[in-house]
Amino acid sequence: MALRSFTSPASFAKTHKQIQPNKALPLFSISFSTPKCHAYAIKNPTTSLKAKPNFQLEDVIESQQFDRDLLNGIFEVAQEMEAIEKDVSSPGSNILKGYLMATLFYEPSTRTRLSFESAMKRLGGEVLTTENAREFSSAAKGETLEDTIRTVEGYSDIIVLRHFESGAAKRAAATAKIPVINAGDGPGQHPTQALLDVYTIKREIGRLDGIKLGLVGDLANGRTVRSLAYLIAMYPDIKIYFVSPDVVKMKDDIKDYLTMRGVEWEESSDLLEVASKCDVVYQTRIQKERFGERIDLYEAARGKYIVDKKVLEVMQKHAVVMHPLPRLDEITVEVDDDPRAAYFRQAKNGLYIRMALLKLLLLGW
Repeated sequence: MALRSFTSPASFAKTHKQIQPNKALPLFSISFSTPKCHAYAIKNPTTSLKAKPNFQLEDVIESQQFDRDLLNGIFEVAQEMEAIEKDVSSPGSNILKGYLMATLFYEPSTRTRLSFESAMKRLGGEVLTTENAREFSSAAKGETLEDTIRTVEGYSDIIVLRHFESGAAKRAAATAKIPVINAGDGPGQHPTQALLDVYTIKREIGRLDGIKLGLVGDLANGRTVRSLAYLIAMYPDIKIYFVSPDVVKMKDDIKDYLTMRGVEWEESSDLLEVASKCDVVYQTRIQKERFGERIDLYEAARGKYIVDKKVLEVMQKHAVVMHPLPRLDEITVEVDDDPRAAYFRQAKNGLYIRMALLKLLLLGW
């Protein structure tokens, strides 16, 4: 299969037929209450699940494949998934019964892998998993990614892939006849993280238009901030601040993309000033594993920008601190008790987004 273009949602059409379960799936309708804490319901008067996107979601590879209508649809399904997760007796908790998900993780993961596996099981599906495929799969014997994908798709209905090489997910999707989800490809992208991040911003702040977003930490190697920048750029009146050590500044391709989309951005070395202006302070860790043997550069970057009580003191009351996790020392533990610390709520939202994606990829709208 030739490598497809990933510049528009319609380009994600696969030629495979969706697997139909042996038994008829139950129809269900779900009502849910307004979320607790300072979370906002996702509402859009012009787009609802009754007006479904006119194409099938086939793979999740990069943030650029989405548009706002598709995001609104995914977020509505995510809220349905939240209701299912809270009521295990719901008929929706078995909609993926008979389906198998394979997780191929060539890099370490806790939240992403476990949330995908939890998502599948909470919808009645089953999981085939390999946690350290780089060392404990046939990749250690020299097997190509393409051969691995061709083999694993024979055992499963959907593949969730984390890989150490940027672009690996595109290669996998070009090979597979079943859906592929990019769970992070090296320093490339992490689209499901971006989806849950935007979903979290909407739930916490109550809007996505006009957001001021501070991206802090390792912006050169952080696939989460790259994917988030691509996704948030779809909304109007966005302002992004880049705060990072010189050695891990945001790369020019993201800056050029934001400029092309008309998104205002600014680089700053003053975290306190940026935090005082932002709706969201999105902190990231300095990724030691991306520095190779240049430990001196890692040590020079680590610890330069830390979110602590001083940062909280200048932040606006409605603003939140987010982090894709894991954290080291870039957010002090004293921040955890502040209601503006949203990173654990953010991680929980990942479950709902991934439940929604599995449902949409395997069953459709």
